[in-house]
Amino acid sequence: MQAVTTIGLDIAKSVFQVHGVDADGNVVLRRQLKRRYVLAFFQKLPPCLIGIEACASSHYWSRELQALGHTVRLMPPAYVKPYVKRQKNDAADAEAICEAVTRPNMRFVPTKTPEQQSCLTLHRTRHLFIRQQTAVINSIRAYLAEFGIVAPVGRSGVEALLEVVANANDTRLPEIARACVAALGTQLLGLKTQILAFDRRIMAWHRSNETSKRLDEIPGVGPALADCSGRRRC
Repeated sequence: MQAVTTIGLDIAKSVFQVHGVDADGNVVLRRQLKRRYVLAFFQKLPPCLIGIEACASSHYWSRELQALGHTVRLMPPAYVKPYVKRQKNDAADAEAICEAVTRPNMRFVPTKTPEQQSCLTLHRTRHLFIRQQTAVINSIRAYLAEFGIVAPVGRSGVEALLEVVANANDTRLPEIARACVAALGTQLLGLKTQILAFDRRIMAWHRSNETSKRLDEIPGVGPALADCSGRRRC
């Protein structure tokens, strides 16, 4: 078998697809690898160029394969798609990745460090909590509206509704419904506490990151946006 110079690696949760070519572009390697065998397989190969789509876990694999001496290039999936020659499957995707990584006009995604990925996790988790908070507030309003209990939009309106729930003497709300909405109120309080804690973490990160502080000087860009700028893309 000729020496493999370029590999297209289609990563997955369990089974990865490998497509390798030699210096002349001839296919010399096609195989599937279970996740636990991936690093051992690439450890035996001489240093080569490896293309991977920038998707979930791609930055982790990029760092691991680079540590083995390989050159890894991450590419946006949308830029790889035009190189798929036949029906989409793992083997076809790996072949397309292998071809796309050698294109001179291909755009690549820089491999993120664990610290950069931690920053993204921070922002995404906070965003998830905010969505959950909105869902809980909407549920509280909707459930109480079923009993004719409404309040103005905004924080004060929600607080007024929860005061009604806490008032056992308010006969408009049956006890079962009161217990359900009270549980939602407890969940809402916990979410607000968590969001506040994440806001503090974001501010602490912002103050310790020079790039984030420079971006914060741009009009209209605050710490939350500056802290995550340039890191949201896969």
